[in-house]
Amino acid sequence: MLDLQRHLVLDLERALPPDRVPSSGVRERRHVCMVTETFPPEINGVALTLAHLVGGLRARGHTVSIVRPRQCGLDPDGVLGDPALTLVPGLALPGYRGLRMGLPTGAMLRARWRRRPPDVVYVATQGPLGWSAVRAARRLGLPVLGGFHTNFHVYAKHYHAGWVEQIVARYLRRFHNRATGTVVPTDDLRDQLRRVGFQNVSVLGRGVDGRLFTPARRSASLRRAWGVSDADPVILCVGRVAPEKNIRLAIAAYRAMQQVVRPCRFVIVGDGPSRGALERANPDLFFTGMLTGEPLAAHFASADLFLFPSETETFGNVTLEALASGLVVVAYDYAAARMHVRPGQTGTLVPCGDARAFVEGAVALAASPERLHRMRQHVRESVAHLHWDRVVERFEALLADVSRVPTEAGSIRTGGGDRR
Repeated sequence: MLDLQRHLVLDLERALPPDRVPSSGVRERRHVCMVTETFPPEINGVALTLAHLVGGLRARGHTVSIVRPRQCGLDPDGVLGDPALTLVPGLALPGYRGLRMGLPTGAMLRARWRRRPPDVVYVATQGPLGWSAVRAARRLGLPVLGGFHTNFHVYAKHYHAGWVEQIVARYLRRFHNRATGTVVPTDDLRDQLRRVGFQNVSVLGRGVDGRLFTPARRSASLRRAWGVSDADPVILCVGRVAPEKNIRLAIAAYRAMQQVVRPCRFVIVGDGPSRGALERANPDLFFTGMLTGEPLAAHFASADLFLFPSETETFGNVTLEALASGLVVVAYDYAAARMHVRPGQTGTLVPCGDARAFVEGAVALAASPERLHRMRQHVRESVAHLHWDRVVERFEALLADVSRVPTEAGSIRTGGGDRR
């Protein structure tokens, strides 16, 4: 596992954006404290997004300190002496080996922030650790920006606990309205949250590393290992293999494709609580487990069609990675897919929750190899402008705006809404 950690750190270092100083003049350096319950070497969309934001801010001259739970078996002894890192106790999340929920640490955070107050606190996750961080920041009069990275309330129905969805939604609204402001990855999500009472919501998009994810990494040897020729379609799905990712629908779409296209292959990259059962039920599929860096990029580039059946995303970073790799995308019409997939040109979008339309859209593309090939020639250019350094600049501006909002201990005054 430590080897995976070292490889992931090297991958992230290569992906970090260069320092670009805005032409408007000298930038004010700030101390940003990021509080999160997930961070590399954990592998998920939130952790990798935060790694890009932290690396980008540091490259631009800011001081970034991190508060997160200890990752059992992953944290080497050396991190204990890192003054920019505070490790707190945590509990394992049921069904997710290696992911931990941070325990409340309000007293410790208040003591630490009194000694060395940050200019702004960014709370990226809404668990007990995040809640205690928001409360501590309010008591000290520190500006705090919240990140809405995960639709936890929507997950409930996928774990047969739909009755808690409204309870969690109310908790999330209260959590974020206690912060000075909230950032979300899409305009749609911003508008949805505003309609249900979230205040001061701004948009922070996402980038993609075009140096890592590129069609140039297409691997003939990898395709041979899958047992396909250059002309045979390979269908790919990348993500956590868990109920909320709706992998079963992707498998159903592949089974329908097999009725009209032979041979073809389905490759599933990722790990999670559903992997064992799905792998046993589908021995002809390729389950690779977790991949990162160049091996992951080679799998993207060596496929032809990307299926993304999840209904629970706030964004879906893998959608951008697939497009950057030259894959045509089939997805529900929301989040990153709505923003970046051009229907009929770079992919197919179907109404969210319409499983039949999803399967039919996937089959239609697989059954038209010439059309699929033609669409793939223009996919990469659709996301060529999505550089992480631009996202970091936007994040930097949002943090600056929040830090200027007048605050007083015990009562955060909210600011003026979406500053775009």
